[in-house]
Amino acid sequence: MGKSNFLTKMTVFSFVLCIVPVMIIGFSSYLNASREIKKQVNQSQHQILSQMSSNVEQTLQTVKHAMNQLVDSSAMSRVFGSALTEQDFIQYQDLRKEMLNTQNFYTNLEDVVIVNLEQNWMMKNSGFYQFDKYLHYSQISNQMLLLNNSSWVLNNTLWFYSEMKANVDVCPYTISLVQKLPSYSSYKTGMAFANISSCAMPSIINYTPRQSETVMILDDQDRIVYHNDPGMIGQYARSTGFIPNTMVLQGKSGQYQTEVDKKDYTATYLRSDMNNWVYVSIISIDSLTKEAVKIRNITIATVIALLAVFMTLAWFFSRRMYTPIQKLVRQTTGNIVMSAKDNEFDIISNSFQDLFTSKTRLEQESFRYLQQARDFFLIRLFQGTMRKQDILEKMEQFGYLSKIKDWNPYSVLVVQIDTLDETHYRKEDIDLLLFAVQNMIEELVPEEYRLAPVVFDSTVSLIVGRSDLPVEEFNTWIYGLTESIQQMVLSILKLTVSIGISLPFTDLKNTHVAFREGLEALKHRIHLGVGVIIHYAHMNRGLPQQNLDYPWLTESELFDAIRLADEEKARHLLQRLMTVIFKHEMTPQEYQVPINKLLNNTLVMIQESGVRLNQLIEGGESLYEELQKLPLAKEIEDWFWSRIIHPLILLFQERQISQYQNISDIILDRIHREYDKPLTIEGLAAELHYNANYLSSVFRNQTGQTFSDYLSAFRFTMAKKWLIETDMTVKEISERLQYQNSQNFIRSFRKQEEMTPGQYRELHRKMYT
Repeated sequence: MGKSNFLTKMTVFSFVLCIVPVMIIGFSSYLNASREIKKQVNQSQHQILSQMSSNVEQTLQTVKHAMNQLVDSSAMSRVFGSALTEQDFIQYQDLRKEMLNTQNFYTNLEDVVIVNLEQNWMMKNSGFYQFDKYLHYSQISNQMLLLNNSSWVLNNTLWFYSEMKANVDVCPYTISLVQKLPSYSSYKTGMAFANISSCAMPSIINYTPRQSETVMILDDQDRIVYHNDPGMIGQYARSTGFIPNTMVLQGKSGQYQTEVDKKDYTATYLRSDMNNWVYVSIISIDSLTKEAVKIRNITIATVIALLAVFMTLAWFFSRRMYTPIQKLVRQTTGNIVMSAKDNEFDIISNSFQDLFTSKTRLEQESFRYLQQARDFFLIRLFQGTMRKQDILEKMEQFGYLSKIKDWNPYSVLVVQIDTLDETHYRKEDIDLLLFAVQNMIEELVPEEYRLAPVVFDSTVSLIVGRSDLPVEEFNTWIYGLTESIQQMVLSILKLTVSIGISLPFTDLKNTHVAFREGLEALKHRIHLGVGVIIHYAHMNRGLPQQNLDYPWLTESELFDAIRLADEEKARHLLQRLMTVIFKHEMTPQEYQVPINKLLNNTLVMIQESGVRLNQLIEGGESLYEELQKLPLAKEIEDWFWSRIIHPLILLFQERQISQYQNISDIILDRIHREYDKPLTIEGLAAELHYNANYLSSVFRNQTGQTFSDYLSAFRFTMAKKWLIETDMTVKEISERLQYQNSQNFIRSFRKQEEMTPGQYRELHRKMYT
């Protein structure tokens, strides 16, 4: 392989690789510029309209959510049903505070007005009025004639005049969200107005039209809500001259051409699904033609410049690239020729170093996530919600199987802080203290004799075991271990802890039974005092609990199916649960224990779901008495289905229609208010007392997006807003939006916008300057 031969081929290939694509692209651009420029601009206009629609709808949705909170608030409920007068100062102040809370940065509200037609009063920012004496009484009253209970209407600003702005220029029109009140009744006696000044629309749409462009927004009555020329606001669409008749705006989106003053225009429109508003962008065809000519000339110049630059670079880099290749050949053949000058292989070496650093960091992150998964597995083990096969698989996955295979027996230690009274700690410190106790146990108990301790149910719980001690010596060893734990916690944290010890057991499937034994042992502190070590064997004479293998997991799945109103799955799970209960050979009296447990847990679930028993069950003898009279397993199963579960499913089906929307609105409100906090669907589920999977399913059904996708999209929207409107650094934005580090944020931003946050900020600030 000769040097000149290979270098020549590489140079010629580089020339061809540069010339052919540039010529093809340049020639195609020249031929298609005139034809494609219009299409591209129209597509761009459609995207702009979509962004405008998104910005406006986001504000309107925020206003609607805020108004829903106001009209459903306790202050509104107290005030609206009463004949409010000037003497009812406290009630007035409560409602006025709720109204002011609604008017925040995100809603862009100028005023909130509450009208009670039945009680003849009106309240707004400027104060309290007797409604029939208000100047624009009739115009406001006519708003009750609106067909819908909630409507967006363009109203005259003078109807809502404010004495506080008597000497201030105001916009002539106001965009009002009109909601008929009360919301919970079909008999409407009043209205609530959320008013957005039409002058605020430019900041809401967040777009500056080009010199030759006309942008307008039409409401569902074809009135102009926004226009480049503020004087056109309030007029009808046909008065603009660009819309010959509203038939051209049929459909969800489209384009049409029109002529005004002997000039041709192309119009792009987009109709909103939310409120039927139409967003229109109109631009002259002459300006598009000028752009095409410019592009043609620019394309020719660019092709020539690119050819010159690329051919120069191809020749230069072909020669440069051959040098490291030559060195690599020499090194391969053993003729090592070193150079002090850096080359591509130095860059590769540095890249490998960076890759190694990233690998180390990734391993650290993976180890942390592995610890979290391990703790979650142990918590489920203590809860008794895992099958035996799953337990063995997880034990092997986390490297415990080889350690515990010779353990005999096992025991569960449950450590709990007695009290924080008369200490310098506060209740808020309990989680941190439990974490400290967990670390002390890890240091004190040899790793070969324990699984990882976990913080669970206000305790630090762990499984210990030995293979080299008989039962008596094993118990003695545990006592010594627990005394050491107590002493270490007392000496370091100055806190007393009590420890419950379960009975020894040999099957990990019974871990949840042992955990409950430890908790049960701790209950004896009520008469023993604090700082005690209690063995379950001493409180029930060492007799192990009868393990009836109650199907907790199946019961939990059954309750989830009931809440989701899944009739087929609930029937199947009830059959499976009954099969497990009745597989044991017990006396009829012993069967009552799991059966009554199922009935009791079902009633608790019904109560926690907010359902009253009289909604399901008519009067008569108690359910427990009815259940006691059933002699056969099939009759018991049919009784549970027909008497409780099936009626409950029907009730949940009725509630889902209204409940889904309410739950979705609550989640959306939390996202819009607390997007800069560590929100999770699991955390919201705990606060709202719902199952996380159920909450996620409801949100996805209502919004068409998963919780995490919607939260990420909203945070991304706020990030772009802050990049344009604030001077916050990229690091500050990423931290506030809960990214782990700024690099993750930058990668995510580049993936969605095809540019870095800094480039996005610079581009958009240039557009608005």
